[in-house]
Amino acid sequence: MRFLLRIVAVLAAIVSALPALALETAARAAMVVDYDTGTVLLSKNADEPLPPASMSKLMTLNMVFEALEAGRITLDEKFPVSEHAMSIGGSSMFLNTQDRISVEDLIKGVIVLSGNDASVVLAEGLGGSEAEFARQMTVRARELGMMDSNFFNATGWPGEGQAMSARDLVFLARRLIKVFPQYYHYFAMREFGFDGRTPDNRFNRNPLLALEIGADGLKTGHTNEAGYGLVGSATRNGRRVIVMINGMESSGARSREAERLMSWAFREFAMETLFEGEAEIARADVWLGQEAEVGMAPVEDIALLLHYQVLPNISAEVIFESPVEAPITKGEMLGELVIDIPDMGSKHFPLAAMTDVAPAGFVDRFKAAFRILSARVMAGDLL
Repeated sequence: MRFLLRIVAVLAAIVSALPALALETAARAAMVVDYDTGTVLLSKNADEPLPPASMSKLMTLNMVFEALEAGRITLDEKFPVSEHAMSIGGSSMFLNTQDRISVEDLIKGVIVLSGNDASVVLAEGLGGSEAEFARQMTVRARELGMMDSNFFNATGWPGEGQAMSARDLVFLARRLIKVFPQYYHYFAMREFGFDGRTPDNRFNRNPLLALEIGADGLKTGHTNEAGYGLVGSATRNGRRVIVMINGMESSGARSREAERLMSWAFREFAMETLFEGEAEIARADVWLGQEAEVGMAPVEDIALLLHYQVLPNISAEVIFESPVEAPITKGEMLGELVIDIPDMGSKHFPLAAMTDVAPAGFVDRFKAAFRILSARVMAGDLL
């Protein structure tokens, strides 16, 4: 018999992306995501491919980090500078064709100085040419599931079809943090004065780094076509948030909006433990066992990201087949906890037996069978 045990809890929050829709942003596209859970806190035009400007350098760096991990290159390896790399416009490390630059310095140049020349040197060193490297970037983006990204250069310089969506940029940011922690510290560098060539241009363009809000990455971007954009990440009280905005009208507006969205995400949302792991939340009858009942508990803490300002009821129910036939092994999955979140559907969590239950002995089994037979006779089933 399928058994439902309803549990009603009045919680001071709701897991929902919907409240975030009430927050307006001037950005043309934006996305705010909780890093650990992947919960989308704000989304605006998140799947629209837009010019990413220098934020596309995050994909260039992803390709470099993958090559480092595969052993194709090392941080100490030095790449030559081509005429093409030296002559590229925009942000620069001021490289020349007499230089041979280490991969590590090129990475710093891309991240801190947003060096277009450094990006091209890396692209040519890995792909043979910038065009081939850009083709490889697009192929790899597809493999990673970034379906709204197309690359025609390694720099983010305006080009026909060069585009990324907010969702793809946030995915890429999460990937760089999670998959390449050994290189992520470069994103937090405040300045990089390469060979004294950039005395007035050595500071990281990421405005969040100077605000003492726990920011440690990632990348800004700006072209006339794209406007001002930023992919930023910060941690506070052990929680990480990623913010992406694009299409802002000025660098000041970009800075203010990024800080506002970051502060909002930390202030309005928090992780709450609804049920503790291995803590009993229901009991099931046992059939033909040495114990009449067995406790059931979640296998681990059930924690959800909750919004402070919304106060609806969240209902939960335990679903299992009853009675449960012995023998039962501790840890055996006996049912599930279903938490129903208004407007967001249900979340399912397995429930496990808290103890072993051995089968009943012969006498107890005989007595149980006799009771069932007697009950059926009394009900007229065997007449």
